[in-house]
Amino acid sequence: MAELYAYTDGACSGNPGPGGWGVLLQAIEGGEMRKERALKGGEAETTNNRMELLAAINALEVLERPSTLTIITDSAYVKNGIEAWLHGWKRNGWRTASKKPVKNVELWQRLDEAQARHQVRWQWVKGHAGHPENERADLLAREGMEPYKPVKPKREGGAA
Repeated sequence: MAELYAYTDGACSGNPGPGGWGVLLQAIEGGEMRKERALKGGEAETTNNRMELLAAINALEVLERPSTLTIITDSAYVKNGIEAWLHGWKRNGWRTASKKPVKNVELWQRLDEAQARHQVRWQWVKGHAGHPENERADLLAREGMEPYKPVKPKREGGAA
């Protein structure tokens, strides 16, 4: 049986600003890659944390049937949120320990719902540290952001 891995990343140009998310899904069987799929998307005005969440959400929502997988993220926000904070937020009516509303609550709820269909193991890796699959997820996130970045005006003329 194949092992599923989802490498996820988010990117933002300015925070807030145009952003993108990327997912590299891999099915590994017997130490060899059997399937690979790349996903990406973005938004015109967003934050890096929202893009990190959307990467994880899309990794889970694209799976057609309940699966066992490992999600590898370079976002401590996503990993800590899902493993350490989510239970308390739900218990407190989607409020933090300091009684403030949870930021990005609609995405946390969507991630919680998407995760419930699967058996998920979360793993953190240091970003921009040469991890090949994480670097590919980062590239997908930057590609997902590209259509939303403002077009820079062309400079006319040159040296006289």
